[in-house]
Amino acid sequence: MTHPTPEARNHILTLPPTELPAYVYDLTALREHAAAVRAALPERVELYYAAKANPEPEILRALAPYSDGYEVSSGGELAHVGRAVPGHPLAFGGPGKTPMEISTALELGVERFHVESLHDLRMLGELAAQTDSEERVGVLLRFNLPLAAASLEGSSLAMGGRPTPFGLDPAEADEAVRPLTDGTYPSLELLGVHAHLASGLDAEEQLAVAASIVTWSTDLAARHGVHLREVNVGGGMTVDYAAPESRFDWTSYGKGLSALLAAHPDLTLRIEPGRALTAYCGWYATEVLDVKPSHGEEFAVVRGGTHHLRTPATKGHDQPCSVLPVAAWPHPWPRPAATGGEVTLTGQLCTPKDLLARHVPAPGLRAGDRVAFALAGAYAWNISHHDFLMHPRPGFHFLDGGGRA
Repeated sequence: MTHPTPEARNHILTLPPTELPAYVYDLTALREHAAAVRAALPERVELYYAAKANPEPEILRALAPYSDGYEVSSGGELAHVGRAVPGHPLAFGGPGKTPMEISTALELGVERFHVESLHDLRMLGELAAQTDSEERVGVLLRFNLPLAAASLEGSSLAMGGRPTPFGLDPAEADEAVRPLTDGTYPSLELLGVHAHLASGLDAEEQLAVAASIVTWSTDLAARHGVHLREVNVGGGMTVDYAAPESRFDWTSYGKGLSALLAAHPDLTLRIEPGRALTAYCGWYATEVLDVKPSHGEEFAVVRGGTHHLRTPATKGHDQPCSVLPVAAWPHPWPRPAATGGEVTLTGQLCTPKDLLARHVPAPGLRAGDRVAFALAGAYAWNISHHDFLMHPRPGFHFLDGGGRA
């Protein structure tokens, strides 16, 4: 949604200017959304939350009842998520794993690794053999599959289907499966295949990609005479910043996955959504500092900027937002105000790229008004260049049932 929930709106308006900018998260709204997603999925679909989307401990804990585990992609995420939600299953993925990261993951008892290359596999096999555990380590081979090209046309970020550093080349499939089935690495167990090909796909596109991944994976298994227990079809469910009221159709997606599973009664599917789970529960709240004309347009400069909320700069879009008018003006000097119907919202950085939203309908916008940027619950603070110009960092507020968490 564009507008904050009533709880978030009330909280934003009560914050003094000295506590802005601030990230405000509505954990009740997050739980309701996660519960609806979980209810739409069939029984044999496991949901792992991609922690990279938003690793705040409060977010991770709120999602715990609705997720089967967490996907982490670095040693730092591994340690952080393990502390925040101890005892929950973890899947360790990502390219360029170091020997130390793999050893730490093995020591922590991570049972599922997403292997990205033959080198990745060899390191894992050798290091797993050095542990004292009698349990075999589960492996999902991640492949960059050249399939479902038509289904990737709507993608906002392609991770596969073309040359990228992600996953194994399909030409290496037989070479990757062989040491997992001929006893070369007795400490490893081939569980299945992982393929995250794109982000920003709608339900129909996601289902086409999932079907292609399953078909390719079962063909691979048949060729080697092995049984794959799991196929991970990734995440990337669309979040539309241009139409924030529109959401991914989880109901249709769940029904489509049910039909896909009906043809594979012994298979478990896994998905790894991140942005599509948490984006809607967060707002970046700030205050208008100045409103001024420039060559026929009007600009409003707000506290903070893209060093706190990098998403509009990285994705090249306008961050959806809503204006929360504030009547009080405590200063003796005149209050700057917009004279036209639209303003462009910028931050405080000394770069013209510090644009948060262009041509926002905001007639009468004044300095001192609040602005709440929506869809800020994912890939926001954690991907931003925090220290540029050394402005103060934002606050973080987690609302739970109308109060602070």
